[in-house]
Amino acid sequence: MIRKVFKKNKSNPKLDAIMKKYKIPRELLSVNRKMVSRAILIGLFIAMIPMPMQMLAVTLIAPFFRFNVPIGVSLVWITNPFTMPFIYYIEYITGNFILMSEGVYDFQFTMGWIQDNIGNIFMPLYTGAIFYSIIFSVTGYYLINWLWIISVSKDKRERNKK
Repeated sequence: MIRKVFKKNKSNPKLDAIMKKYKIPRELLSVNRKMVSRAILIGLFIAMIPMPMQMLAVTLIAPFFRFNVPIGVSLVWITNPFTMPFIYYIEYITGNFILMSEGVYDFQFTMGWIQDNIGNIFMPLYTGAIFYSIIFSVTGYYLINWLWIISVSKDKRERNKK
């Protein structure tokens, strides 16, 4: 099932022309188990790190790790402007726990407060971010691999029954 969801792509003449014009490798859009699972690994890893231009970071990493770029880029939107404060606050709390520090008690979701206290929140925030980046990206990678393999074996069983 998971495989069929990702395999529903059709060739688009306009997209093919753009890819030919800018010499973009077609394999960065290919949909197979390795490309999709790598895209989920990279996309989830970058999504959990608090940084500007996450989509650009995923795109720049693509030539080195070879993954499906549209899936990787779309995953960074997990941390969109609505979910970002909550996710980063949880990462900050987790980072304080890992570093065994007390942290800042009067936390406020304002840019002024964050600019004034960036020195106090930087290490716990990025410690928690790295923790969650590794956990979510590796879990997503293995989950997609597992679901893909199950989907292929199920399809084989159904074909053999017919």
